[in-house]
Amino acid sequence: MRMIKLLSTLVAATLCLTASVAEPAGFGFVDVPADPEGPAMSGAVWSPCAMPPQDMVVGRTTLPGVKDCPIAGDRLPLVVISHGRGGDFIGHHDTAETLADAGFIVAAISHPGDTVSDMSRSGDLSVMTERPTDIKRLIDFMVGTSPAASKIDPERIGFFGFSRGGYTGLVLVGANADWVNAITRCEGSSLHICEQLRNKEFPANPLAHDPRIKAVVVADPLTVFLTADSFAAIKVPVQLWGSERGDGVSPESVAAVNGNLPATHEYRVVPNSGHFAFLTPCSPGLAQARPELCTDAPGFDRVLAFLRKHLAGADRP
Repeated sequence: MRMIKLLSTLVAATLCLTASVAEPAGFGFVDVPADPEGPAMSGAVWSPCAMPPQDMVVGRTTLPGVKDCPIAGDRLPLVVISHGRGGDFIGHHDTAETLADAGFIVAAISHPGDTVSDMSRSGDLSVMTERPTDIKRLIDFMVGTSPAASKIDPERIGFFGFSRGGYTGLVLVGANADWVNAITRCEGSSLHICEQLRNKEFPANPLAHDPRIKAVVVADPLTVFLTADSFAAIKVPVQLWGSERGDGVSPESVAAVNGNLPATHEYRVVPNSGHFAFLTPCSPGLAQARPELCTDAPGFDRVLAFLRKHLAGADRP
């Protein structure tokens, strides 16, 4: 998909990081243990690898890479990824692979209670305070006790997030939710989160910010940031992507984020795209199971998927 390649390249450019020579992506599962701040979390890590890539099957997804490959390089930048509502750690694997191929270590987790296999708290407002904490804990683990810790440069940490993951990233770099006025996003909605906002059942815990994150790329972020004051504390570069048609997050709300963010940010709207076009191109199995996530409007060009289909014998782009 053209957008995934652009996003991947621009994550690197936004972070102003020097990447190593492109190599196949190593892949490994990761388990973040439970602690006083939250439950155990599972996910994956992608990293530079000097061995020939193979095809690996993870759930319904086939990934190119090398399982548990020794990490090639030292003091590498880290990018953490946060998925949208009901997604999981594998949902942006193309972006992760491209970054790992270019010399980044990339880590993604499934947010407990808001993932495809566990939607138990997806409709509760508490998940909006827990998501940033999840990513903060992931970073703690990656630079602390993870097997990759000795390979990570803790001064070069970036973030990519989609939808609720975009909200998560904005919070982490300083945004503060406007819970009182967020009810304006709930017109006509019977979602439990909207009922909580109407009843002023606002989260008791403060939102987690993380100064270790030096730059963020966010795509179609869910927004409860309604004024410039919500973004006043953001001091790092932000790259904001919006879909032209929305379908999950309204284009108007993303444009409002653009209007309220500090001056040091980029804003790009992808022509003829819907909200779910920011996900990795779907496998045949997923396309059959979740067509609403995998079908684009006529004229929207998933170039990467097209090239993989017709150039299956070529090296990975």
